[in-house]
Amino acid sequence: MVDPSLLCRFLVLRLQPCTVTCGAFRCSITAFQRYYTTNKDGSNNRGKWFTLPPFSSTINGSNLGKQLVGGPKVSTSEMMALKWVHQCCPQLPRSLIQKLFRLRQVAAKDSLKLGDRIFLPITIQEFPTEKQDCPCTDEELNYIRSLELYKDSAIIVVNKPPGMPVQGGIGIKRSLDELAATCLTYDYSELPRLVHRLDRDSSGILVMGRTHTSATVLHSVFREKTIGASKDDINNEKRILRRWYWALVIGSPRRSKGLISAPLGKVVLDNGKSDRITVVNNSQNMTSQHAITEYRVIDSSHGYTWLELSPLTGRKHQLRVHCAEVLGTPIVGDYKYGWQAHRKWKELHSSDLIKNSNEKVSKEKALPFGLDLENGSIFGKHPHLHLHCKEMILPNVSQAVQAMQSSSDYDLSELKTLKLVAPLPSHMQRSWDFMNS
Repeated sequence: MVDPSLLCRFLVLRLQPCTVTCGAFRCSITAFQRYYTTNKDGSNNRGKWFTLPPFSSTINGSNLGKQLVGGPKVSTSEMMALKWVHQCCPQLPRSLIQKLFRLRQVAAKDSLKLGDRIFLPITIQEFPTEKQDCPCTDEELNYIRSLELYKDSAIIVVNKPPGMPVQGGIGIKRSLDELAATCLTYDYSELPRLVHRLDRDSSGILVMGRTHTSATVLHSVFREKTIGASKDDINNEKRILRRWYWALVIGSPRRSKGLISAPLGKVVLDNGKSDRITVVNNSQNMTSQHAITEYRVIDSSHGYTWLELSPLTGRKHQLRVHCAEVLGTPIVGDYKYGWQAHRKWKELHSSDLIKNSNEKVSKEKALPFGLDLENGSIFGKHPHLHLHCKEMILPNVSQAVQAMQSSSDYDLSELKTLKLVAPLPSHMQRSWDFMNS
């Protein structure tokens, strides 16, 4: 609920249209020319304005994302004044913004053109933000920034460490999206936005949009290429989004490479206290989502196999379930879907592993946020999850947005792609080094 006393500050005494010139555009905006606001010290502000950033994009991010994956040509999109205020001032409750428009301080239904500005009462700056600060020490800030793999005007990419949750929730104190808002905003007025997810215990490439437009484009790209994926996409070399994960699994698949197409559904356990994802057979009467994964064997020894996994769809726990239930080779450290294989973990160790199991792990300075990245290899009694998003190819969103803003006739087929590579986390690198020694 909005504080009524705050709304009382926005008293309109006389309304009349005013004209604002913005570059080559002239925008008629209905606004009040005279109003009073009361400061905390009792003084009055009269005729003072808070100026929003000039409207900078007529690109429909969702439509542009669809075009990047082979959809119809992008058309420019109208931006309503109310939506632009909400986008520029996300800390303001939507009810308050709507109240400002009802007071005719701006024209609620007017569409904006490039360069247009909106003026609001200066007192909106006094409205407290609902988002709690996520203070970081210098050590924590430097660590988060050390995870950066790539950054441009549209996106920022990090190599997510295992054990760090991507989003907040019950029992989660520090999540990567909150830390990004504190450490990775830099000189941008907007906060980085997640466009896809990684499991808490997995690691690797995580992409965030730096602006509302770029995040919307990437959301559309990930949604279109994961929801609408089919077996025909496997041989399509022009796929605009491609991802490769590395996983160490227990055992070895029957075939060295192949395509898994097995629908997935959620099963509720323990009277609703927990759930898990499982492969849904045609005979089962439950809701399912189609899931497709391409795989190939990288190397195999000591009873373990390194797999390269390329998901065409993006279902929850897709790779973990496909490895455990379809290939019969659960991922090392996956106790949820490979608990039976881990029950007698010590017996799985070969003599070579036993001889090396007492190897001393280098004692490095403790990492921020309680992360433990040195332990957890196959030498340990309780290995960490060995699943890592190692490589990704995605469209150059920054180039696409800039090109479409300059000319709607730009040929997106000429758009360059970005290739991102993330090094393995320490525990997986130690397992890799041993198996290739």
